Amino acid sequence: MAEELEIKLTLASDSSERVLAWIADKHAGELSSKHLLNRYYDTPDQMLNQQRAALRVRQAGTHYIQTLKTKGEFVSGAHRRNEWEWPLPGANLNLGLLADTPIADRVNLAELEVIFETNFQRQSVILEENDASVEFALDLGKIVADDKALDLAEVEFELKSGDSGALMALAVELSGRAPMFLNLVSKAEQGYWLAGLGEPSPEVVGDDSVTAFLRAVSVQWLTGVASEALQSAIEAIETSAENLGLRSQWQWVREQASTSQHPRWMFQPPLVQLQLGLLNG
Repeated sequence: MAEELEIKLTLASDSSERVLAWIADKHAGELSSKHLLNRYYDTPDQMLNQQRAALRVRQAGTHYIQTLKTKGEFVSGAHRRNEWEWPLPGANLNLGLLADTPIADRVNLAELEVIFETNFQRQSVILEENDASVEFALDLGKIVADDKALDLAEVEFELKSGDSGALMALAVELSGRAPMFLNLVSKAEQGYWLAGLGEPSPEVVGDDSVTAFLRAVSVQWLTGVASEALQSAIEAIETSAENLGLRSQWQWVREQASTSQHPRWMFQPPLVQLQLGLLNG
């Protein structure tokens, strides 16, 4: 078992070239590029999803990896969770590998079946930043469930070693170069929603006001449905935004969230400035 810590940014549809220009400035060498096909599994009654766990088999060329990620927490905008990985000889799920994991006694493993997949090109490189080693990954492709598809355009910064503050420093730097916002909704959560198997909750017990705001923004982006949860979350961060000199960004986000029906407003600079400013504060 390993612990994963990463920050994820969702890109506007025309942002990828600017992101690649930024990474070219940061790193002189070539990026690693590979096509990834990921099949996600759950039971018919979604026992994994109910526990906020995700199980997949990833194909990269002729290599296969089975991965289990369990419920995690958000720390300063980054997602921290436990992760198990096992190499496989082929594309089939190996149930025996799950015997010693937390889901073994909670899920009928025999009922696991494919419910959706993600299919994307990943360009990645390891960056050395402020005494930390961070993997940069640009993912471009689709999430697919039956005959439905959702565009996927994300940047992930994953801490490999060193100070976790490097994740936020890189996110702040990149966000000044291309339209994007900090997204707390995982690829798996997007897949469940696309498959018609529910949507992530915009409100989770125990969230602080900033995390609640970030989560509510992310869920509204996914569903395209305005929610009282986002309005309440925006009001709850007013004092924090004021104290951090982010009053104008807060006012802009408050107005857009109450009047705009299309999530394109989320890719305008004031939102990501507010998100990252609150986290850095």
